[in-house]
Amino acid sequence: MPFKEALSSSQFRPAAAGPALSHTRDVGGIRRGRGLSLRTLVILRWAALAGQTATITLAQVWLHFDLPVTACMTVVAAGALVNFAAMTRLNRQEGNLADGPQTALHLGFDILQLSLLLGLTGGLQNPFCLLLVAPVTVAAASLPARQAMLLGLMALIASAGLFLWAMPLPWVKGQPLELPYLYLLGIWLALVTGVVFTATYAWRVAADAEKLELALATTQDVLQREQKLAALGGLAAAAAHELGTPLATIQVVAKELLRESRSEGPIAEDARLLLQQAERCRDILKQLSQAPDTGDRLYADVSLKALLNEIVEPHRGFDLDFEILVRTPPGQETPRVRRLPEIIHGLSAFVENAADFAASRVRVSAIVDAGWIVIEIVDDGPGISPDILPRLGEPYVTSRPQAKARRALAEQLRSATRGRRGSAPPPAEVAPSQGGMGLGFFIARTLMERTGGEVTVGAGDGGPGDNRGARVAVRWPRARLEPDLDQPVDLAADRRIH
Repeated sequence: MPFKEALSSSQFRPAAAGPALSHTRDVGGIRRGRGLSLRTLVILRWAALAGQTATITLAQVWLHFDLPVTACMTVVAAGALVNFAAMTRLNRQEGNLADGPQTALHLGFDILQLSLLLGLTGGLQNPFCLLLVAPVTVAAASLPARQAMLLGLMALIASAGLFLWAMPLPWVKGQPLELPYLYLLGIWLALVTGVVFTATYAWRVAADAEKLELALATTQDVLQREQKLAALGGLAAAAAHELGTPLATIQVVAKELLRESRSEGPIAEDARLLLQQAERCRDILKQLSQAPDTGDRLYADVSLKALLNEIVEPHRGFDLDFEILVRTPPGQETPRVRRLPEIIHGLSAFVENAADFAASRVRVSAIVDAGWIVIEIVDDGPGISPDILPRLGEPYVTSRPQAKARRALAEQLRSATRGRRGSAPPPAEVAPSQGGMGLGFFIARTLMERTGGEVTVGAGDGGPGDNRGARVAVRWPRARLEPDLDQPVDLAADRRIH
C-alpha cells in the first residue's frame, strides 16, 4: 500500500525501556534545538528591565529604602545596552527565526544580570529572588537538554552565591532586618526546588506538545500524499484531452506525406511509422480518458469484502493464516462502502500490528446490522499489557517485536545471498526491531475518527493465558461508509475486484 510504512512505523504493544527512552531523547533534541527568535528575547528583556526600574524607583522614592541606586541602575543599564545591540542585529537580519545557541546566550546573560541585581539588594532575603526560576523555565521549554541543564546549573550556582554573599536588604531606616540563618537556608532550598521542579515540568509539557504536533503533522502528510495520488487520475484525463488535438494534426500531416511520396520510398516508410505510433498514442490516451468512468468509479466504492481483501493482501505469504469474514443480516447482500484513504491506511496499520504479534492466525471480520458496520482485527498473540492499555490513545507508546514481516525479509535476503554465492551461509539471527516512532496507533485512530469511526481495543478470543490475543474494533454508522445509493453501481468493476 502507498505510504504504508509511514503509518505502520509504530505499534502499540508494551515497549522496552531502552528503545523508548532513546527515541524520546532524539525527538526532544530536535524540538529544543529551535530556541526562541531574537525578537521574542528582546521583548522579554524589555519587560524585565521595565519591571526592575519600576521596583527600584518605588523602593527609593515611595518607601524611602536605602538602596545602592547607582550600582543598581548600572546593572539595569547594562541590560539595556545588550538589548540595544540585539535590536541593531535584529534590524540587519530576520529576527523571526528561532536560534538555539543565541537563546542560550541571552538567557545566560539574564541570569547573570538578575543575580547581580539581587546581590546588591539583599540576596536571598529579597523576595524577587524567585525570578531566577523564569530563565531556566524558558530554557527547559525551548532549548536542548544539555543547554537547559547548563543554564539550570548556572542559576543554582548563582543562588548559592547569593546565599553566601549579598549586601544587606534595603529596609526602613533605624529598623535593621536580620533574618535567621535557618530561614535563609529554607529560602535557598525552596529556590533550588522551584528551579528543578518548574524546569522539569516545563520540559515534560513542551515534550508532550511536540509529540502531538509531530503526530498530527505526520497524519496530515500521509493524507496529502494520498490525495495527490488520487488526483493523478484527473490529471491523466486532462492530459488525454489536451493531447488529442496535436495528435490529430500529426496524423493529418503524416497522411499527406504518405500520399505525396513514393510508396516504397524512405519518406513513405517514415510516414507509415509515424501514423502507426500516433495511432498507438491515441489508443493510450483513449484508455486514460476512459479511466475516470471505470477506474475512478472502481476505487470510489467497493464491496466490503473486497475492501478487507485489499487491506489484508500485502500481509499474506508469511507463516500466518488470515481469515476474512463478513456477516450480514439474513437475506441481505454484502454492502458496498466508500474506499477512503483514511480507512485503507488506518486498517492496514491495525492488520500489520496483528500480524507482527500473532502466533499463527489473524481474523479480520466485518459485522453489518441495520445501523452499524463493525470491523474487527483479532490475533492469537500475547495480547496487550494491562498497564499500557489505557495509554493507547497517546503518541509514542511503542514496541516492536521480532515481527514476521521482518523475519520474512531477513529470510529473503539470506536466500538471495545463497543464490549469488552458490553456497548456503551460516544461519543468521534476525535482529529485533529497533522500535518505531510510536505513532502507528495514534495515527490510525485519528484516521478512523476522522471518518466517523469509534475505535475500541481489548483482549482477543483466547481468554487469560500466554496467547490471549488482542482485538481492535472500529465501528461506523452505515451512513458514513456506504456510498450514495442514488448513484449507479458498476457491477462489472465489482466482479473484477473479486
